[in-house]
Amino acid sequence: MAGVTFDFAGATVVVIGASRGGIGTAIARDFAAAGAQVHITGVEPEPDAEAAAPFAHTRLDVTDSQAVRAYAAGFDRLDVLVNCAAITRRGEEMAPDFFSHVLDVNLTGSFRCAEAFHPALGAAGGSVINIASMYARFGSPRNPAYGASKAGVEQLTRSLAIAWATDGIRVNAVAPGFVVTEQSARARQDPAFVAGIEARTPAGRWGRPQDISGAALFLASPAAAFITGTCLAVDGGYSVV
Repeated sequence: MAGVTFDFAGATVVVIGASRGGIGTAIARDFAAAGAQVHITGVEPEPDAEAAAPFAHTRLDVTDSQAVRAYAAGFDRLDVLVNCAAITRRGEEMAPDFFSHVLDVNLTGSFRCAEAFHPALGAAGGSVINIASMYARFGSPRNPAYGASKAGVEQLTRSLAIAWATDGIRVNAVAPGFVVTEQSARARQDPAFVAGIEARTPAGRWGRPQDISGAALFLASPAAAFITGTCLAVDGGYSVV
């Protein structure tokens, strides 16, 4: 991110779900540019070329509680945990089994990781950044599981912020709008849908992954020391129209 002004020198950051480019990779790159030691995870055996360096990558299935706990046990201290692992499949989420799987990855997976890293976050007086979505607040007829899971992430953020405040841990979330990522590729194949989003968005365009990372760094920084339990919309103004 051009013009990074945050200083995370000496900080340890884990970004869950950052091995395929997109928002997670952008957040990891900007934390690294700000001086942090960054670790990333992904369900894939290896990260793609965009996410390959300079991060330590670990293959991790966030639906596997034992694996998540084992990974977290390798950290005595953690300054920042970013929960970015998520799946969606536009037009296919009415199937109950897949609906449950989306919630298991997006919502319960975020909780698994936060809970497993709780001791390390407490040791550092750390910060959790959950990635929610504007679909936490809008109906989504073709992505009902994704919308429900992200609404849960927003509520989980509030609850953990209260529960862990006495441990010195801040918990916040970022709610991206429509962003050009691999995850949104299927939706972006519909020209009318793309045009409709651009027409409604005051900024006049889809977001870029880099548009989200600045908010994550801010919320994890001392500049946000009195902010916890909030969900910051980063959507080009889409949600205020």
